[in-house]
This record gives sequence, structure tokens and C-alpha cells, in this order.
Amino acid sequence: MAQRILLCDDEIHILKAAEIKLSRSGFEVTTARDGLEAWESIQQQAPDIVITDCQMPRLDGLGLIQRIRENPATRELPILMLSAKGFELAEADLAQRWNVLAILAKPFSPRELVLIVEKALAHGGVSA
Repeated sequence: MAQRILLCDDEIHILKAAEIKLSRSGFEVTTARDGLEAWESIQQQAPDIVITDCQMPRLDGLGLIQRIRENPATRELPILMLSAKGFELAEADLAQRWNVLAILAKPFSPRELVLIVEKALAHGGVSA
């Protein structure tokens, strides 16, 4: 059975490019256009890993991560974050406080994304 990825980004071209690359690599990919849609998807069926953008409408990536971490059923879910270049994220805080495994700056290589996801799922985590 393919491992399930929830991919959340409000930029459709990034969402589609990453979805295609991850799907072709053997993952089952569900997409969401914002954090609220992603949270609703997680409530229906938790994925094996979440990849979320930081800046999104309705519920941003940090809000989504907070909901995931505060819910006992999803607390241990692996999370990777995507960030627009120039948008500064406190990586140490994200890693320590919210247990975010890695932050990928946009634009990122879809191949690099696949490698990071494979490593996170195979080893139970990657260093940020």
C-alpha cells in the first residue's frame, strides 16, 4: 500500500508540480489549497506525512501545524514546511517547538522534495 502524503499549498503550479512528482514516485497524494482544507482532510483520514506551505489564506501553515500538534490523534504526524524565499522562519523554533522535520525554501526541486519525504518516512524523521 502506498504511503499517503497530504500536500498543502495555495499556489496551484507548486501544488501540481509537487503532486505529479510525488505520485510518480509511488506516493498516494491528497492536496489542499489552504490549512483549513488540509485540517478537514486530516480529520477524515490522517496521512503518513504532511507537507504544508507557510503562507496561505484561511489557515496558514503555522496554524495548521499547531492544530496537528495539539490533537492527540495527530500529534506525532511528520511535517515538512515549504516557505517562500525571503520569508524568514525560525527553523530552530519550528524544529523544537512544533517538531517540523525540514523547511524547504521555494523554489525547491521536486526531486529534492521526494528525497526528503522518502528519508522522513523511512527513518521516522529528518533533521531540519
